[in-house]
Amino acid sequence: MSTAQGRPRDHWVDIVATVLLAIGTVATAWSGYQASRWNGEQATTAGRANADRIESTRASALADAQTEVDVATFSQWVDAYARGETELTDFYRRRFRPEFAPAVTAWIATRPLKNPDAPLTPFVMPEYHLAARDEAARLEAAANAGAARVRVDVQRSTNYVLAVVLFSATLFFAGMSMKMPSPRLRVALLAVGLTLFTGTVIWIATSPVSVSV
Repeated sequence: MSTAQGRPRDHWVDIVATVLLAIGTVATAWSGYQASRWNGEQATTAGRANADRIESTRASALADAQTEVDVATFSQWVDAYARGETELTDFYRRRFRPEFAPAVTAWIATRPLKNPDAPLTPFVMPEYHLAARDEAARLEAAANAGAARVRVDVQRSTNYVLAVVLFSATLFFAGMSMKMPSPRLRVALLAVGLTLFTGTVIWIATSPVSVSV
């Protein structure tokens, strides 16, 4: 008799628990979806970062090859100049790469044979500028920025996975609150579930949302 009379007083526990189960199930599914999305985001970003790093390596290799060509051509030009072979000197001078020729011109203007303060080679002149080297640096910076975004995306995915665990715990406490015979225990379990759910919602609300990859 007392049990039958007591149940209506605890009916609100069942109602709140049922609502919490419904909302918690949706929140769990949403967190799982977001975890998957951010995992896809990090995979996409990682792919771009790797591609940028590969292209940076290629550009750096090209710059190194161009520098080797410039050094070889400059060495031959200096040897021809030292031997007084004007025709051969002009031959090598005409074959300086467009990026290298301005640096040689600027270097010669410093009168390196007479000026002790002149740079030793044209390769240290500000005019010696390789576009491939700049491109390699740009791509390397882009790759590093991409790697940083990957770490952020991985952390976001991990956060949502943890949210799935916490929301699942909420469902557990809400479900158990409907099965306990003791009214106090039912209320206590429901309170734990509500607290856990509210805290998780507040925490996960600060996380960004991904809707497309």
